[in-house]
Amino acid sequence: MNSRNKIAFAFLFVCLLLLSFPASGKLMAGETTSPASNTADTAKSAEKASAAETEAPSSEQETSDRKILKLIPDIKFLQGSPKITIDLIDLFSDAGILKDGETLEFSVIFNKKKKVVEATIRQGTQLELESKKLGKTEIIIEAQNDTQRIHSKFHCEVWQPDYWKLILTVIGGLGIFLLGMKFLSEGLQSFAGNSLRRMISTVTNNRLMAVGIGTLVTTFVQSSSITTVMVVGLVNSGFMTLTQSIGVIMGANIGTTITGWILVLKIGKYGLPIAGVAAFAYLFSRKERLRYFSMAIMGLGMVFLGLELMKDGFSIIKVLPEFEAWFEKFDASNYLGVLQCATVGCVLTFIVQSSSATLGITIGLAQIGVIPFETAAALVMGENIGTTITAWLASFGTNTNAKRAAYFHVIFNIIGVLWITAIFQSYLALIHYITLGDAAGEITLSTMTPAIATTHTLFNVTNTLLFMPFTRYFARLLVRLVPEKSEPKEEKHLTALDVVMLETPVIAVEQVRLEILAMADGCNKMMGCLKRILTEKQADETLMQEVLDLENHLDQSQAEIVEFVSTLLSAHVPHDLTDEIRSQLRMTDEYESVSDSIATVVKSYRKLRRRGLKFPEEEYASILELHEMLTQYLATVTDGYREHKQDVLSYARPQGIVITKHIKKLGNEIIDKALVAGPNERLDARIVSAYNRQITAYRRIRAHVLNIAEAIDGEK
Repeated sequence: MNSRNKIAFAFLFVCLLLLSFPASGKLMAGETTSPASNTADTAKSAEKASAAETEAPSSEQETSDRKILKLIPDIKFLQGSPKITIDLIDLFSDAGILKDGETLEFSVIFNKKKKVVEATIRQGTQLELESKKLGKTEIIIEAQNDTQRIHSKFHCEVWQPDYWKLILTVIGGLGIFLLGMKFLSEGLQSFAGNSLRRMISTVTNNRLMAVGIGTLVTTFVQSSSITTVMVVGLVNSGFMTLTQSIGVIMGANIGTTITGWILVLKIGKYGLPIAGVAAFAYLFSRKERLRYFSMAIMGLGMVFLGLELMKDGFSIIKVLPEFEAWFEKFDASNYLGVLQCATVGCVLTFIVQSSSATLGITIGLAQIGVIPFETAAALVMGENIGTTITAWLASFGTNTNAKRAAYFHVIFNIIGVLWITAIFQSYLALIHYITLGDAAGEITLSTMTPAIATTHTLFNVTNTLLFMPFTRYFARLLVRLVPEKSEPKEEKHLTALDVVMLETPVIAVEQVRLEILAMADGCNKMMGCLKRILTEKQADETLMQEVLDLENHLDQSQAEIVEFVSTLLSAHVPHDLTDEIRSQLRMTDEYESVSDSIATVVKSYRKLRRRGLKFPEEEYASILELHEMLTQYLATVTDGYREHKQDVLSYARPQGIVITKHIKKLGNEIIDKALVAGPNERLDARIVSAYNRQITAYRRIRAHVLNIAEAIDGEK
């Protein structure tokens, strides 16, 4: 984005911010009156309006024989709602206008021809209002006696719900909420940098450590689904054991509760200004860490803005009788009702595939009183089960251990929900005590969000504490429930590089690193097979074919990694991470080239043996010596990458020079024997050609390994 576009965007955003703030004039009185108010509520509102009028004299015009006062608030009718009755005597008496013993004669005047309501004076003092058709009209109540004449003017509006507006507002709010969660996640990940990678690399069999790491990682990525999918991938790639993954998954369930506590912050109405200010910092800041921190704050503002929009959309539901009746069916006062609500929460999360989104919807409904706290708590229980669908789907096509890790996530949440719903009322009493200090207290709208967040957090923490002592037993149970496949050996393939991993670039880079190390192990295995081929007296066609199959596998690995990394580079990643990704891309190509060179040696050797030829003893020994040098060279550089060494070139370059000199020496010696030696000592041209082809292939291996060392040290 160039400077001119940035300035234009900034101007537009400032205009939107200014328009978003309420005007400084009076608020519409109609907004303060419920569409289906009963008589008592309307009279109470009128009393407040009258009191305000008495304290602050009306700015309306006063004449000698008529007073114009605002005694009756504006009224909004939901079409088809019951009649409203207002006691005018009480209203005028409370305003101090009607003295004891005085009487007033009331009449109705319509200021406009369009009569959307029927206004009638019953029994001389009762104003009765009944809706007729959609629209808005102005009504004047005239009260007079011998000494005074008073006009009280108000507006009546008859409306019907706009369901499209409701749907679009809720969908728009949900979309902004989810986008805010994405920006918050990406900003925190990029700001944290390599801290996430260090967390993952320190996972051990210590259960407390694994739970803690799962909690911290999920706090940064803001999604237990992403964390569990990542764990499934790590188990599939062999980086993490099943026992370790169980601890991390339990921690992920605790970490995801941070979303509820973020929403506890009472900054909902400031969501748009927060997002706007952070957007300016994100667009115009040149410091990378500040940009990503601003991105996280912008995401936080969008989360609250989305929640406010959803609440605005849901506010219509509260006054619609059909919706109110529908929501009343979800009564969590008994066990069956709790299970029904939990099922709804589970299905909704299945569809959305984000427990954070369904939690936001639940809190939005509860904050405006559409659903009671008990129903919201039961929905949250079901959402814990629904969030397991993502990891379960990610386990398709993975190895057995990865499937076991995904199934544990499902079992963990289902068992937890079953036991907590069995003691649901006692559990809610505990939440009341923690939130209010009184187990019998009532959760109000102001304490609704903290109570729901406490419900979510306490459930996952308690469930984790109950499961932790039995981690190893659950691992054994999963081994029995999900047995090994009938094939003798499962084929390893790159299912760990799932597109879901792209949502966590820092962790995705670690996944790519593991796959590169898998390619390196494949090259080492090929070198081991090649040594066996060279040392065996008889040509082993099976072993040769295994080397060629490994080479094809590495070709496929390289293609998958390149595709994944190319997509990863298009995400929001810091510059240092971008440099590492490019280095990984280079290493992927170099390891694939090493496998090609090894395959060249095998093909040359097989062609030689098929012709009934073999190297003389001296040349044979030279090839074996060169093979050992390159095997050690490849292993040394790979170990440097595996152990995160930063000075690999300091010993890789000198060692590479030694190997190059040795290869040149062997090349000169074979030429001497081919051209200078006597007729009886001269080698067969086909042997010389095969020998040169093999040492040239080894020379290419040396060059590719040195390039890998340069990529590790970040040298271009």
